[in-house]
Amino acid sequence: GRSSLSPVRCAVAEPGPSCNEVSAQVDVDLGDRSYPIYIGSDLDWAQLLGKHIPGKTALIVTNETIAPLYLDKCVAALTARGDLRVETVVLRDGEEYKTMDELMKVFDAALTARLDRKTTFVALGGGVIGDMTGYAAASYQRGVHFVQVPTTTMAMVDSSVGGKTGVNHPLGKNMIGAFYQPQCVLIDTKTLSSLPDRELASGIAEVVKYGLIRDAPFFEWQEANMTSLLERDPEALNYAIERSCINKAEVVAEDEKEAGLRATLNLGHTFGHAVETNLGYGEWLHGEAVSVGMCMAADMSQRLGWVDNGIEERTRRLLEQCNLPVELPKGKGLTKDKFMATMSVDKKVADGLLRMILLKGPLGGCVFTGDFDASKLDETLSKYCEP
Repeated sequence: GRSSLSPVRCAVAEPGPSCNEVSAQVDVDLGDRSYPIYIGSDLDWAQLLGKHIPGKTALIVTNETIAPLYLDKCVAALTARGDLRVETVVLRDGEEYKTMDELMKVFDAALTARLDRKTTFVALGGGVIGDMTGYAAASYQRGVHFVQVPTTTMAMVDSSVGGKTGVNHPLGKNMIGAFYQPQCVLIDTKTLSSLPDRELASGIAEVVKYGLIRDAPFFEWQEANMTSLLERDPEALNYAIERSCINKAEVVAEDEKEAGLRATLNLGHTFGHAVETNLGYGEWLHGEAVSVGMCMAADMSQRLGWVDNGIEERTRRLLEQCNLPVELPKGKGLTKDKFMATMSVDKKVADGLLRMILLKGPLGGCVFTGDFDASKLDETLSKYCEP
């Protein structure tokens, strides 16, 4: 049956004889740049990707961890059509390689293979690969098609959807990039079987975020089902991914370029990015930094008197259940001054004013604002940071 969820349609396929049915499809509604997110286990990559690759060539971008696992499968799926020349490029794995230098390898591969404007880039991997491939596609010959094949929970529930692409700069995370939407997102949850537990949990941090900022029933579902999620129960995983994608798609459809509403998807990220930048990219996974960041945002919201006392405690408890960090690492020099310096170059700063996403009202409510008592930010930093 079909359930209507405006402005995204979520079509749930009837269970058929084949195991590679799409179990859910979420559409990101952006007018003539709309695209589907296919969700299921053991999907038919050839059929689903084939219809979104219009030209005669494709370049698969992946990394050294994912290549031995899924590159052959992806090449086989694309060449199944018979008329597609498929090139590949394998990048180094990790947030520390989300750089302009590493990005050049994608352009080198594309130019060496004489790929033209009708080519399609295929992002096969986690959030770093998706962001870099998307940015390469946005820039190569001023824009070529790309598709996302995410292989981590982080990429499936968040980064592969919505068209934010880019690379890091030594002074700030994701500071160089573009908004550029894919042709489709293919989420095959079977690829999660090879994902380490630490990576699985990192992605779940973003799942928790959706509950906190706009979907209280989803947060409550997580409180009841987190054990199943961490044990990779297929039904729980599919539900969490689908519900996350629906939330993300609704926000992106309403505010693609982050004029306001979309910024709320960055709950915990202002603090979290400061953690990543100061620790060094790759020391902590993105979701680990966001986890502490959400605890800090909940703490500050409580100090401002904007949420009831239970919300901060429930947030902490849920993240602890995921084995995610809820405190900053000690002995790493993460001082209040360093935090403030990094946060002052955050992308949400406007005209010199630091704007933050904070929780407000009942569970599932938040605000994006620069209008807050700065002494409460100071108190939160004092509680979490090293002196």
